[in-house]
Amino acid sequence: MDRSFLYLKSALLAMEPVNTVLFLARQSGGGSITTKVQTFILDHCADDVEDGSLNDNNKICKHISFYLSNGHGDINSTNFIVKLQCSLNMLQGDTGCALWPSGLLLSEFILSHPGTFSNKCCLEVGSGVGLVGVCLAYAGASKVVLTDGDVSTLANMEHNLELNEYITKNKVECKHLLWETASESELQSFQTEIVLGADIVYDPRYVPHLIRVLSILLNHGKSDLYEEKVSIKYENELSHYKEQKDISANALKEAPVAYIATVIRNDSTWKYFLRLAGEANISVQDITGMSKSLNLLPYMPSYDRESVYLFKLSSLCN
Repeated sequence: MDRSFLYLKSALLAMEPVNTVLFLARQSGGGSITTKVQTFILDHCADDVEDGSLNDNNKICKHISFYLSNGHGDINSTNFIVKLQCSLNMLQGDTGCALWPSGLLLSEFILSHPGTFSNKCCLEVGSGVGLVGVCLAYAGASKVVLTDGDVSTLANMEHNLELNEYITKNKVECKHLLWETASESELQSFQTEIVLGADIVYDPRYVPHLIRVLSILLNHGKSDLYEEKVSIKYENELSHYKEQKDISANALKEAPVAYIATVIRNDSTWKYFLRLAGEANISVQDITGMSKSLNLLPYMPSYDRESVYLFKLSSLCN
């Protein structure tokens, strides 16, 4: 099948805006929407698009197709499709059930660098529709915990995991997590190796709570390791061999890191986040230009990846 027709079908199934679909339809027809293009839509797309139409909850089902072979093989290959129930009520406070550019970029980053996430315990804060979690499972993460503070968003996320259970079953779980009230013991219990987040820096009221959560997740195990070192140095009556062995095992573990994708909509809010991160000894590195993510969504001209920044966070205390 011609690449332009594949992209047209992917755009229709992803419920892309009308102007995007018309652009791709004309591209497939060599400048106009020909009879061949119309026949293709009726024969290969109509039934699937109807399946994703508006339901009673004012939500639609989008099929997000990732072209994993882009850049290193058959560009016509659509290797991975994620089904997502998304809301159309973004103006009514249902933003957590919408698909946003930062989530798309973070998903592309994960699928472009699966080795970074393979066999890792990953936790996402503010998980929204759950796209990042499905991509983490596909990339081979050993465990994925998706969290959100909104109950309706969490219910929609769980539904999306069921839609993709051939990937997510027994691998991805959802947790209700309020940044304001999450305890240190609860956050430590996740034993997270990689933290992720997309568009989570948006409201200055929640920034201090977010920083506290990130600080705990990025520092798990540090206090225990410190106590073991003190024990070895000052408590000679204890078993030195066992304690040094434990320390060696801890030292071999990589310190937790976080990957945050965001559109900086309010410069003062972002500067506030950076200031509090610095006070919490959290390093924030802009890796947007270094991430080398593949363009896995070539049929989405409406997805403005140039507006999204990618940051790597780590604790300066580790």
